[in-house]
Amino acid sequence: MTDMLAPGARIGILGGGQLGRMLSVAAARLGFVTHIYEPGANPPAGQVADRVTTAAYDDAAALKAFAESVDVITYEFENIPTEALDLLESHCPIHPGREALRISQDRLTEKTFLAGLGLKTAPFADITDLDSLKAAIDKIGTPAILKTRRFGYDGKGQARLRGPEDAEAALADMAGAPAILEGYVNFSHEVSVIAARGIDGQVACFDPGENVHRDGILHTTTVPARLAPAQRTDAVLLAANILNALDYVGVMGVELFVTPQGLIVNEVAPRVHNSGHWTQNGCAVDQFEQHIRAVAGWPLGDGQRHSNVVMENLIGDDMDRVPELARERDVALHLYGKAEVKSGRKMAHFNRISR
Repeated sequence: MTDMLAPGARIGILGGGQLGRMLSVAAARLGFVTHIYEPGANPPAGQVADRVTTAAYDDAAALKAFAESVDVITYEFENIPTEALDLLESHCPIHPGREALRISQDRLTEKTFLAGLGLKTAPFADITDLDSLKAAIDKIGTPAILKTRRFGYDGKGQARLRGPEDAEAALADMAGAPAILEGYVNFSHEVSVIAARGIDGQVACFDPGENVHRDGILHTTTVPARLAPAQRTDAVLLAANILNALDYVGVMGVELFVTPQGLIVNEVAPRVHNSGHWTQNGCAVDQFEQHIRAVAGWPLGDGQRHSNVVMENLIGDDMDRVPELARERDVALHLYGKAEVKSGRKMAHFNRISR
C-alpha cells in the first residue's frame, strides 16, 4: 500500500485518557511515535507517549504546532470542538473523518443517520420544550428515556420516565440542553461489535461481545456473546454497513440490542471502545493495534479470536482487588496509571481468559 506510514512516523492523539494510553502502547509496538494533545495535566497517556502538549482546545497556536509535528491525527473521544478540528485538518489528515464525529456528537443526528440506512433504532423524537416532550410521550409512550443530545456518557445526561407524570422533572434534569426522547426497547441483552475499516476500504470485525452494565457504566463484556449464527452475521454486516456509509477509517464500536424482532442499534462510537478491551488478550491483533493500523494506512488484522474472554472494569474502590487478581491464573491486568481513585471512575480492567 502506497499510503502506509513507515515505522518512526508520528501519530497525534487528541485526548490523554486510558484509550489514548492504550493506543500509544499499540503504536509503539508497531514502531510509531505518539504525541498526545490533552488540556489536563499529567494524563495517563502521557506516561507512555513520546510527547505531550498540555493546552486547551481553543489554543490556536498550540493546535497548529501539534498538527505540524505529526503525520496523522486520531482521537480517543468524540466531543472535540469543531473549531479545533477545522484548524487541525488544515495542517494534517484526521482519521476517522469529520462526518463520523459530526454524526456521533449528537444523538438525534445519529439516530436519524442510522434510520436513513434502513437500520432499526429505538423510537425517538427531538425535544425542545415541555410541549414537544408531552407530544413525544403521546406518540412513543412510556417507559422512555430522555437524554441530552450531546455530551452524555456512562449514564450521565439521562432521565428515565416511568410515566407521563415524570415529564417536567425529566426535562428539568436536562438543564436547558437540547434533548431526545428514546422509547423503551424490550431486549434480552446488549452486544457490541468492534469493527474497523482501512484507508483502502478493507473491513474487519471482531466477534460480538455481550455487555452488562451497572449504574450506567459498562461492567463486563463476555466473548462469545449469546447469539445465533444468523444474528452474529447480521451484527457484523450491520457494522460494516455503517463503516462504508461513512467512508470510515479506524475502529468503531457499535452497540446493539438483541430483541425478538432483530438487532436494534443503540449507539455508535467513532473510536476504540471499552467493550473491545477483551481483544487485548483474545486476539493476535487487538482493537488498539487495529485502529493504529487503519489510520496509518497499514493492512488490517483479521480480528479472529483465539480464546474466550470476560473483560471486567475496575471502577473506584475495585482497585482494592488488584493484589488478589494479580495472583490469579489466566487473568491479565490493564491499569490506567490514574493517580487518584474516585467513585465511579474507571481505573483499570482485567481480561479473564478461557479456552
